[in-house]
Amino acid sequence: MPREIHWTDSEEIGIQLQEKYPELDPLTVRFTDLHRHVIELEGFADDPAKSNEGRLEAIQMAWHEEFEDAKG
Repeated sequence: MPREIHWTDSEEIGIQLQEKYPELDPLTVRFTDLHRHVIELEGFADDPAKSNEGRLEAIQMAWHEEFEDAKG
């Protein structure tokens, strides 16, 4: 069973999003789509309504770092 993840786990969420959507540039993802991607992750156990712009930005930046690392 995967560990539970919450909105504040931006680095873990970024890693999981990169693994799930390796071809998707995080900087092109709208926040509404990012929100949906996050709440659909296996292990996501937070209240979807607790999302906010700051948390989504942190997740997007963490995912972007993983995306850039994967490109080499």
